[in-house]
Amino acid sequence: MPDDSFHVFDTTLRDGAQREGVTLTVADKLAIAGLLDEFGVGFIEGGWPGANPKDTEFFQRASQELDLEHAQLTAFGATRRPGARAADDPQVAALRESGAPVVTLVAKSDIRHVERALRTTGEENLAMIADTVAHLKECGRRVFLDCEHFFDGYRYDPGYALDVVRAAGAAGADAVVLCDTNGGMLPPGVGRTVAEVLEATGVRLGVHAQDDTGCAVANTLAAVDAGATHVQCTANGYGERVGNANLFSVVAALELKYGRRVLPRGRLAEASRVSAAIAELVNIAPATHQPYVGVSAFAHKAGLHASAIKVDPDLYQHTDPALVGNGMRMLVSDMAGRASVELKAEELGVDLGGDRALVGRVVDRVKEMEQAGYSFEAADASLELLLREERGDRPRYFTAESWRAITERRADGASVSEATVKLHVKGERVITTAEGNGPVNALDRALRSAVEGVYTALGGIQLADYKVRILDGGGGTGAVTRILITFGDGRGEWTTVGVGENVIDASWTALEQAITYGLMRQGYPAP
Repeated sequence: MPDDSFHVFDTTLRDGAQREGVTLTVADKLAIAGLLDEFGVGFIEGGWPGANPKDTEFFQRASQELDLEHAQLTAFGATRRPGARAADDPQVAALRESGAPVVTLVAKSDIRHVERALRTTGEENLAMIADTVAHLKECGRRVFLDCEHFFDGYRYDPGYALDVVRAAGAAGADAVVLCDTNGGMLPPGVGRTVAEVLEATGVRLGVHAQDDTGCAVANTLAAVDAGATHVQCTANGYGERVGNANLFSVVAALELKYGRRVLPRGRLAEASRVSAAIAELVNIAPATHQPYVGVSAFAHKAGLHASAIKVDPDLYQHTDPALVGNGMRMLVSDMAGRASVELKAEELGVDLGGDRALVGRVVDRVKEMEQAGYSFEAADASLELLLREERGDRPRYFTAESWRAITERRADGASVSEATVKLHVKGERVITTAEGNGPVNALDRALRSAVEGVYTALGGIQLADYKVRILDGGGGTGAVTRILITFGDGRGEWTTVGVGENVIDASWTALEQAITYGLMRQGYPAP
């Protein structure tokens, strides 16, 4: 595992969540944190406890539900208010009470912001920084300081910006992060500034780059070239306005181009999987042309390229795609290779026994289903059921004879959904009807009612999340739809996927798999 000499700091759950159209539930944030930890980042910024109930709940649940192997959870917040004491400030108290071992403080480093936004003096701002950093250090927290608008402030008044860095360093900050908050910097300016600040202060520096000029990754690497040893990024570059420095691009460049290991050994190969899984969780289609991890990052179309690649793939590829968990494609369709299927099966605990024919069937089936719109990156439960079906031991706790769902709009404006399911459960034909808040909820209730009499543990399985994505908007209301359904049983969560032109039909597919997988988790033997 990398030592403390270099920090990979992820802020997807805070800064990344500020992207337009992204709304994360607490369950989403916990799932994303787990994926980031699997990838091997050193720090995961979970949000601003005390600023909103969702972030406060996240830290409460994280202490019970997250078992982080590589990362430390980080709480974000501001320095104390002007004229107060850090020990008495309720916002600082929320940071302490979050239980996070690391705190990232944001502070003004541009004197114009200090005087106009904070409406205080430059001297008081320095006192706020020193007092808050020192207080949290005394409380046993590791502290990073984000210098908001640093590059703009440094250009306007370099002396004051340097005073901010010195104040934080003298108070014990573990790293002072220079933030390109407006995203207007270019690499030469970033490199020059970081080098000057490092020489003038001797403080450990980090960088936080926004992507408004399209240079966030380049600016981050320029800062590293100049001596920064702490990089702040977001998964897939999510963030406010046009986004932040992309975690996967920055880390891949550092490991593959700089030869600098910044993740635990072997974790870089998880980049493509984690990128796609997080994209599904935030309900944004994965960026197909994203560097390193996009599905088209190593795709080849031109005949000249294809001829050369047959001789040596390196002739038209800047690196081996397997190093980031990706694969070379000749622009046919999405497909999984044998190795990826075998490794994933091992991860899921499904023994394929080295059966090449079995692996081949799985590869072919995954290819066919992905062509139809399925994605298994964030739906491990569906993939495990597929593997078990091809192996011949997928449990069939019930068989659907038929189902239907209707929604009635009443004169008073109320809508009522009703579903009827006809199942065969352990040789018995069962018919149940239930009402619900929408047709999917009604189907869920009807299915449960039909099955719970035999499989009593089903009562402990609860719906946690439901996501809809339109895959082909050109079809209008008849477009192909992908459904992701997440269930939990108190010990963990699992996600299944369904696809179809009918949103209810796709939902049933995902729902039936989710219930089946849940019963399998409870230890029920196959009938």
